[in-house]
Amino acid sequence: MATPKIKSKTSTPQKSNHAGERPVAPKAAPKPKRFKSAYSKAEMEEIFRRFSVQRPEPKGELEHVNPFTLVVAVALSAQATDAGVNKATRALFKIADTPEKMLALGEEGVTQYIKTIGLYRNKAKNVIALCRMLIDEFGSEVPKTREELIRLPGVGRKTANVVMSMAFGVPTLAVDTHVFRIANRLLMAPGKTPDEVEENLLKVIPDQYLFHAHHWLILHGRYCCKARKPECERCVIADLCRSPEKTVDVPAPLVELPQQLIGEAVE
Repeated sequence: MATPKIKSKTSTPQKSNHAGERPVAPKAAPKPKRFKSAYSKAEMEEIFRRFSVQRPEPKGELEHVNPFTLVVAVALSAQATDAGVNKATRALFKIADTPEKMLALGEEGVTQYIKTIGLYRNKAKNVIALCRMLIDEFGSEVPKTREELIRLPGVGRKTANVVMSMAFGVPTLAVDTHVFRIANRLLMAPGKTPDEVEENLLKVIPDQYLFHAHHWLILHGRYCCKARKPECERCVIADLCRSPEKTVDVPAPLVELPQQLIGEAVE
């Protein structure tokens, strides 16, 4: 068997292809792909203008009496209907509308009120832990910043955004399943994750419409652009829509609709 040749450790470095030319520097990493909506600024203005005419004062369904009960209600609503949460919290909030009163009930006490809600044992544990943190670290007051809110047990970014908007009037954009679907289906602000969709929507939604944008997109998704089959004939933005799934190009009449609560429709 032939003995393989062993390269000398003192071999001279390779020369450049061109005499006197400096080694070529490695290419810089490609810049992140910039997000681009399928709609112009003027089109986005018109889309949300129509939403504002159709539903001037959109409202959420979750019942609450103060920021604390709102935090609890939104945390309980994960993987549950708003109607189901309201049914459970009406009696609960009558006797426990502060962190101290809720903590006095204890985990088992809270469980007795919310056992009709999915994942109720884990949620009861989070509610009690949330109360302790509010008392120990925030003087029993619900914090107003996202960074502080998401520290609370059972509170994620979406819940924090809802609380900031509904309790403190801060324009935010909570991305739920409906908002995520609309942003991607309409090519308005496509993204692979809720955080990415939120970031992209904030870049394209006109400032004057941002406060209610979350509710408008949810209602549009619940009542018109439904998950299984969009009802394009009922859509007020059908002429502007860029979705490859749309079936009509003529928009529905733009009229104010009766009050519709965020959580009352079923797909």
